[in-house]
Amino acid sequence: MDDLDWKILALLQDNGRISYTELARQVHLSVPAVTERVKRLEAAGVVEGYTARINPSAAGYPVSALIGITVQQPAKAKFLKLLETIPEVVECHHVTGADSYVMRLVAVSMAHLEQLIERINLYGETRTSIVMSTPLPARGLARPPSKPGDTRR
Repeated sequence: MDDLDWKILALLQDNGRISYTELARQVHLSVPAVTERVKRLEAAGVVEGYTARINPSAAGYPVSALIGITVQQPAKAKFLKLLETIPEVVECHHVTGADSYVMRLVAVSMAHLEQLIERINLYGETRTSIVMSTPLPARGLARPPSKPGDTRR
């Protein structure tokens, strides 16, 4: 990917609803050239989709938590099937270290969170951290440094 691709990606990450016309204007290309680049990035799997960012608190989920769990190998498939049935689990990562998985959950109350943890606890020992605030929310990807130690963006 070249500099123009990264400029396009930055603009799309900032506003997934930006028009091809506005995208073309901001990167100084024609609309067909920008359209082709975006389609190529989509086909390559770089752009996986376009979604709305929802504020969980404003949507009725004021409690957010990070939960780590250690799951024994034989139970991992069943555990993942369980998570698919719990919409409050908004993301789950398979990780190294003491935990097998780290999840982010949202809940309508502390009692609701406790109920969710009780369901998840059936598969292993959990460690829960309640999110008090998010000083650095999820952000878009920046172009990686061109060589080790290069901090240029």
